[in-house]
Amino acid sequence: MKPVQNDQPLAGRTVLIAPSVTRELASELESRGARVLAWPKLESRPVVSHASLDEAIESLFGYDWMIFRNFNAADFFLRRFQELGRDISELDALRVCAIGEETVKRLDEAQVHIDVNPDRLSSESAFAAIETYAGGRDSVSGLNFLIPRAAISHDSLAQTIGDAGARVDEVTAYRTCAADNTELAQIKGLLTGGGIDCVAFASPSEIIEFAAVFDTNDLDRLVDGIAVVCIDEGTAKTAREFGVDVDVTSGEPTIPAFAHEITALVGSSGE
Repeated sequence: MKPVQNDQPLAGRTVLIAPSVTRELASELESRGARVLAWPKLESRPVVSHASLDEAIESLFGYDWMIFRNFNAADFFLRRFQELGRDISELDALRVCAIGEETVKRLDEAQVHIDVNPDRLSSESAFAAIETYAGGRDSVSGLNFLIPRAAISHDSLAQTIGDAGARVDEVTAYRTCAADNTELAQIKGLLTGGGIDCVAFASPSEIIEFAAVFDTNDLDRLVDGIAVVCIDEGTAKTAREFGVDVDVTSGEPTIPAFAHEITALVGSSGE
């Protein structure tokens, strides 16, 4: 292998960024030799069949808890709930857990009561909050949980609750469609196969979007072993709410400073 020149410190490195990031960041990184990829833009759509969701709505009396992991889960559930002519008061008999500010806002608008709103976005934090509210792990055992989700999900919350002795029904409330499914499959493969060296987030909304792409609150698992760089402390705070260990936060919220921090962290030579 040829030695890496100082003017190409990111040669051989792959950096993943949001599709909404300005071209300036990609250009900065590419000028340093990086391969720059962006995860695909995502659209959330109704499911083809509402059969399982409708059955769950008809059987709400059989559940003790509902968990809304994100805005889409709340939004698409409530849309269908109202299409079926159901009254919001029917949810009063259940405990409701809402994860994330946008989720809380959507439920508040629909006048759905919220019992648990974890202070972090990770599945681990959500379960801890539910466990505390219920009165301990033993109190979770035997309860029945309903979790609306996307058609394809990579979240561990249902398994964690099930391991505590509860029954969990995950029902498909919506589907996520990437603008390019081939590209999405490629990104997934690179993330899990060690083909991404760094994920760079330039805003809190990008982190939420990234989680939505994979329909997971387990971002710590998704980026395990991958360097994570955030443009400012506000963005890093959101990453940490998902349980992500942030390797570097840019001291100055500018694109050149952001690129410098990425290079300093994963570059093969100093600048």
